[in-house]
Formats: sequence, C-alpha cells, structure tokens
Amino acid sequence: MLMDNTTVLVVDDEERIRSSVRGILSDEGFRVLDTDGGPAVMDIIEREHPELVLLDVWMPKLDGIELLRRIKAEQPATHVIMISGHANIQNAVVATRLGAADFIEKPFSVDGLLTSIDRALAGQAADITAIRNGGSTNGRSGRLVPATSQFTIKNSLVMAGQGLHSGLKSGVILHPAPPGTGIVFSSLADQSAMAARLENVTETGYNTTLSNSGYTIRTVEHLMSALHGLGVSNLIVKTDDEVPALDGSALEFCHHLQKAGLQEQAAAVAPIRIAHPIQIGEGGEFIRIEPAGHLIIDYKLDYPAPIGVQQVHFELISPEAYIETIAPARTFGFVREFHKLSEMGLASGGRLDNLILVDDEKVVNTALRFSDEFARHKVLDLIGDLYLLGRPVHGHITASKTGHSDNLALLRAIAASL
Repeated sequence: MLMDNTTVLVVDDEERIRSSVRGILSDEGFRVLDTDGGPAVMDIIEREHPELVLLDVWMPKLDGIELLRRIKAEQPATHVIMISGHANIQNAVVATRLGAADFIEKPFSVDGLLTSIDRALAGQAADITAIRNGGSTNGRSGRLVPATSQFTIKNSLVMAGQGLHSGLKSGVILHPAPPGTGIVFSSLADQSAMAARLENVTETGYNTTLSNSGYTIRTVEHLMSALHGLGVSNLIVKTDDEVPALDGSALEFCHHLQKAGLQEQAAAVAPIRIAHPIQIGEGGEFIRIEPAGHLIIDYKLDYPAPIGVQQVHFELISPEAYIETIAPARTFGFVREFHKLSEMGLASGGRLDNLILVDDEKVVNTALRFSDEFARHKVLDLIGDLYLLGRPVHGHITASKTGHSDNLALLRAIAASL
C-alpha cells in the first residue's frame, strides 16, 4: 500500500499515538501531519488539504465528534476515521451518521489501521476506475441481474436500535468490501472478526448466534436474510453483542441497503446447486431440499389458535420479490412465553413495536401486514440461515413446523454433500 503524495492528518492528544501512527504511515508512503487537537486543526486542514484525517474522539482541548461535524460541513471531500480508547456503539453510530468513514478502537493493530485507511480511500478510487474503464458505478435499480454477480454496497451506512433478546441499545455499521470477502462481522471494541459462516454458528434456539475466539454476535438472521434476498455478497458488519431488531422484520435493513446503493463487482459467485434430495426429520416436522434452478420455498406452519395452519410459497427470482413478499414479515412471540424467555436472559428487548405479540385468543399489539405473516417470517428466517453457507442456494425447499435448529441441520447436510 504505497500511497505517494496522499496526505494524512493525525489528530490525537497522545504523543505516543501520533508518533506510532506517523511512523507506520510514513513507511507506507503517506505524507503524514499531526497535531494534538488544539484550535488550529481546521486551519491545518484548510491549508494542507489532507485526503484523510485520523481523529480521536476524546481530547481535552477538543470534542472529536464536534470537529468531525465541522470537517464534513466545511471540507466534505475529506475522509475521516474516528479513533477511540473507549469505543461504544452509540459513539460509532453518531460518528458514522455524521460522515465518518470508519470507527476503530485503540490500541489498534497495524493491519487493522491500514485496512481501515485502504477502505476509506477506496470509495473514490472505485468510482474513478469505473469511469476510466468506460463503465458505470450504478448498482441495482429495478432489474433482475445475473445470479452469479457479486455485489457490495456503494456507501457505508449505519442502523441503530435495540437488541431483541439483550434489550441493550445496539447498532450496525456496514462497510463495502472487496470481491471474495463474504459477509464478515467485526467488533468495534477490538480487532475481533469472524465470517458469517456455518462453522461459526453456536446457538439456534430462539435466534441464530455466531461465535469465534470469544467474539459473539446474536440474532444475525434478519440482516443475513436481507443480504441474501438482495444478493449482497461482500460486506463488513461492525457491531457488538446483538444485531438490532429494528421493527422485527428485514424491511428496514432492505431500505437502508437500497439507500446506500448496491455496487456490482467485477467478480462472480457460483451458487450452491443441489444435486440430489436431502431431508432432515420426518412425519409432520421435516425440512427437505431438492434440485431446482433457483431458490424455491414451500413452508407450512402449524400453531394452536389464534395462529392456526399457514402455508407460504415463495420463489427468490429478484430482490423486488423478496422485498415485497417476505422482508416485511415480523418476528412474533407469545405472552405466555415471555416469563420463560426472561428467565433464560432472552426477549429483554421485545417491545410492542418490534414484534407481533400473541395471547391465547388474538394478536394484542398490532395489525398484521399479511394474513400469513407468521409463516412468511419463518421463510425470512430460513433465507437468512441459508446464507450462512456463504453463497446463494439454488434448490426447492419444502419445510413443515421447523425452526432455526432444523435449518442449521439442513445446512450441515448440504455442506457435507458438496
């Protein structure tokens, strides 16, 4: 990563940090300036025109968040990476919404710092490369694209909310990623990272949980479903503890992804094509997949009244089909189960606006978006769990009375057959 003539300004009140970063980046070919965060920072930016500012959040002479606000207002083309020794999701969300390209925790590794800088500077370079090649930077726009294209997002985005099970304030920051990266979850607090892959699944009771080397993220299925439905192949997801529930469906994830823009990449992904039938379970509770040209799901849900029997047929032929018929379906819970879930440390974030709540007679808190919304949400979860195979799946799934544990058993069987 030799970056001749690229100027980086390091703003940090700790001389040790400034000296270390100055040495690292100078060795990489950057022109490096630094300051302790005094009132002259904006003067330096206006005079030197750095392409990138590394900005500490907490400084005695200056509020890093307020300085970020000024930089983006007065010098909007300047990339800013926020650094902090006390990272939390609330600060990261605020910084990203104000235009920060990334948010990293001190002490950071050399590789982590250089990766963040490379990602911050790459967006502008990607647009220039596309123009030089006579291409377009446009992503999907109401069209069915080849199933083998890889996609990422055009711009970073942030979403904040509350964890459905932890009840804690939560959020995710999504960054574009190069072809072949896959979906990778990364911690805000340190350099921990893990792929959203089957081998990292550790729990499938009331949600799908990923864990690797002490780093754990809960309730990934709604975000993963949106990524599968929209065909997003490569993404860095920065978050800690639990993905926010938002409204309990995948619809808000889809809307945010669409607003960020989807960028087609110069690489292809080979879908997983099912060669022969595979079945888990039998009788009234089973899940089966057999060969098909695209993803088809037939799902049967059977609960006591007031839900009853519901059946859904869905074919993933375009992002629009997913957004219109599956993404809006919300998660649901039963009043009688909330005490049990609370004892298990779950559903602490269940509110009247992020799930469908059902008692013994009726839905008690909302109007249904579909008459079969409960079954559609099961399909939403299944689409999310399937994406833990790392690639789109082409096959016809028939499922009856199944959940996350059954989904993951099918995924393991599919993986073993490849």
